[in-house]
Amino acid sequence: MELSSVSAKLSYRHVGENLYRRESSGVYYALIKKGGKQFRRSLKTKDLGLARRRLNDLREEVSSLVSHDAGGLTFRIVADRWLASVRHTVKESTAKRRQLCLNALAPFFAGQSLRNITPTHCERWVTQRGESISASSFAQELDAMRAVFEYAKAQGLLLRNPAQSIKRKRLLPAKIEVPSREQFLELVKAIRFSDGRAQSQAVAKAGADMVEILAYSGCRLDEARNLKWEDVSFERGSITVTGGEQMTKNYEARTIPMTAALANILSLLHSETKPTAGSFIVTIKSAKKCLATTCKKLGFPLFTHHDFRHFFATSCIESGVDIPTISKWLGHKDGGALAMRVYGHLRQEHSFAQIKRVTFGVEPTENVVKLANVSA
Repeated sequence: MELSSVSAKLSYRHVGENLYRRESSGVYYALIKKGGKQFRRSLKTKDLGLARRRLNDLREEVSSLVSHDAGGLTFRIVADRWLASVRHTVKESTAKRRQLCLNALAPFFAGQSLRNITPTHCERWVTQRGESISASSFAQELDAMRAVFEYAKAQGLLLRNPAQSIKRKRLLPAKIEVPSREQFLELVKAIRFSDGRAQSQAVAKAGADMVEILAYSGCRLDEARNLKWEDVSFERGSITVTGGEQMTKNYEARTIPMTAALANILSLLHSETKPTAGSFIVTIKSAKKCLATTCKKLGFPLFTHHDFRHFFATSCIESGVDIPTISKWLGHKDGGALAMRVYGHLRQEHSFAQIKRVTFGVEPTENVVKLANVSA
């Protein structure tokens, strides 16, 4: 329906091509047609000059829209096109996760052509699904939704992103279970002992080796099981973490110095296995089973592979290593911002140990320089 045909009812006055002014508020509106579809937008101003400039901007946006077959495109069709266009830029695990997000989103836009999707349809996803999923899942699905609509805009299929105004849920920091040093030593010892039989101990050894390598290197699980002996330099005292064919999380290899504990266990394993070129250091894919069994036996929390990466970082911080250096060892690219958020709250005993370094005594101690008398 033409805006001018209802101008008497809604008190709009035609003031120029595609431009109307609402009498009650004085706000200017645009009405543009393309491909059989009307685009009515508030220009959000009472100033005629500004309204005309914004109208010109809107005309340019509308002119970029394509009309061929756009009316029959659905969210699912465009979503599949978007995922296919970016799949080569992400790891397979990321592509699979995004596919799951799209599968969850599609029912909320079923029966609607892409151009008829409004913020109301997106809000229905928020109220009907968003309230029942975690903040992390909410953020992943929202990111996928926005990405699809942004792709549609870039392809000239949409004028606006209807999900742009949706806010994320507040994402609370996940609780991190970090074993204490005593728990870690007891855990490794128990895994190696197994049930006491030599045959069981031979099987459990690989699991204990993996746990120690994770704890002494800070590697992610995929990074650790893709370490090869050619990545180790005993002369230099370093290891190069490549991540194998899948590469590391940020697609960059990193060379890090070996801790004394890592050097010791690698030297021992090297002498035991006498490896050939191209052989892997870790001989199993997972230590999940032996970790679950031993944690239950000892009454510990169910520690995961990733908890030993946290153990490495926390132990480094407690040993006095600065956050930016630890961040580089972990493979972070943000200069330490993530490490500060994750490891900002250290274990209680470290906090109590650090407070002993603080003094308020009148007489200077060995590590306190006495300042000149301010009044003097």
